[in-house]
Parts: sequence; structure tokens; C-alpha cells
Amino acid sequence: MSRNVGVIGLGAMGLGVARSLLRAGFRVHACDLRSEVLQAFVKEGGVGCATPAELGAQCDVVVTLVVNAAQTEAVLFGAPGAHGEGGAVAAMKPGGVVIASATVAPDFAIELGKRIEAAGLQMLDAPVSGGAARAAAGEMTMMTSGPAAAYAACEDVLAAMAGKVYRLGSAHGAGSKVKIINQLLAGVHIAVAAEAMALGLREGVDPDALYDVITHSAGNSWMFENRVPHILNGDYTPLSAVDIFVKDLGLVLDTARRSKFPLPLSAAAHQMFMMASTAGHGGEDDSAVIKIFPGIDVPAAK
Repeated sequence: MSRNVGVIGLGAMGLGVARSLLRAGFRVHACDLRSEVLQAFVKEGGVGCATPAELGAQCDVVVTLVVNAAQTEAVLFGAPGAHGEGGAVAAMKPGGVVIASATVAPDFAIELGKRIEAAGLQMLDAPVSGGAARAAAGEMTMMTSGPAAAYAACEDVLAAMAGKVYRLGSAHGAGSKVKIINQLLAGVHIAVAAEAMALGLREGVDPDALYDVITHSAGNSWMFENRVPHILNGDYTPLSAVDIFVKDLGLVLDTARRSKFPLPLSAAAHQMFMMASTAGHGGEDDSAVIKIFPGIDVPAAK
């Protein structure tokens, strides 16, 4: 029989992961608040679950790909006031593994690991990177940490999800520390890409030519190359939203603040995303941070 694996959260990354697991031959159970997304996945061969508890009762490995710590708490332990009812953890069989893949504060990941282990389960602190395309191809990068027994119990699942699984230590929290450092760079790179394009537009440079030159020059970055086409096409359909970087750069700054470590570029980028969100662009693609710059002619949708 195929191994039962659960995926909670069928967003841009979660849906790709669920599909990758299906291709690898797993019996994939899924849970998502959006019934239309869940039913579409069922038509592809997945098993739909109405609650995280229903999913947890049927799976010995559960992957959480939700937005933040609050959602992670809710799907694993139930909504506030529910005393654990509806959460996956209470329903899972002893020895099961939770692969916790939301971007969260390292301190939260550490405490989450303790709580999951106290429930007789195992956890990998396992945030992911690579975007929707790599998730769909099973080629994500995973920044993981946790005990050896947890890895041993889900190596086949990790292999189906990711092209590269970094093992960063046995202590929960190490994976999340590396992820927020990655998010520091990602957020700053998006913000500075938007700043560069805004200056080019203000100076009357042809934006398509500017993009071509930069992507073949030393000023290029993965984020510039990936996000600027959204600006050129005037398409801000969110793959990763502005508000994601309000959250993630906030986690970066909170972590550094506890040790009084200065992060001037991260702070500036965070303020840029905050400005874009406050202006009503929080649900748009993170490249919409360019809209904070006054007096530029942002390309219209093509």
C-alpha cells in the first residue's frame, strides 16, 4: 500500500508539494480552508480532509505549509479555545512526524518541537524556499533541523518534496534561523530591485532594455531576474505577497533586536513593504513594492 502523507495548506507552495508527493506514489491527504482548491486536488487523485484532525488520524507524516506561526498553532493544536480539538497533533499515532515548513521565529520552532515531542510525536523544523515552480517540480530547497529519528522516519517524503535537503543540526530552531536569513536577503533584493527599476522609469530608460542589461551584468540577482518581469507585465497577481515580507522581515528584525544586532538594510526594506501594504497593496505580488515610489509611470498590465 502507498504510504499515507498529509499536507495542510494548499497555497502556492503546498499545492506543488502535494502534487509532487502524488507523483512519487504516496497516498496524499490534504486539508485547506478553500473548498474549491481542495476539491480540485481530490480530482487529481488526492484525498480531501475536512479538518487537520481528520488528516492527522490517517497519516504518519504531516507537512504543514501554512502562512505563519498562528496558523501553524491552529492546524496542529486546534483553534483557540478548542482544547486541541480539530488539530492534527492529538489525532496522530505515536511516533508520527510533523514536518513544520512555515516561516516562523526560531524561538517558536524550538517551543513547537518541545510540544510535539511531549505529545509522543517527532518534528522537523523544515522551512522551504524556491517558489511555486520548484515546489511543483519537487525541487525545493529545505532548511531542516531535528533529531536523527525524525529524519529516518520521513526520508522518502523529503526526497519527493525537495531537490536539496540541508540538515542543519539536531536542535529545532536551526532551520528557522537559516530561513529568516534567507528571507533577509530575499526581501532586501526585491526592495532594491524595485528601487532600481523605479529610478530607471523616472529617468526615462526603456524598462525592457534595462531589465535585459541588468540580467546580463554584475548588478543582477535571482530576485531581480524573477520579480522584475511582474513589473514589466504590470501583473501583480500574488505568488508571494507584499504582506509576506512585512511578516518575514519583521521576524528578521525581531530576532536581531533580542541580541541588539543592527540590520539597517533589513529595516529599510521592511519599511518599504510596510508602506506598500499601508497603501493597499498588501495582497498583491511582492514586486508591487515599486508602487511606493512617487512620480513614476509603472507599466500597465499587458
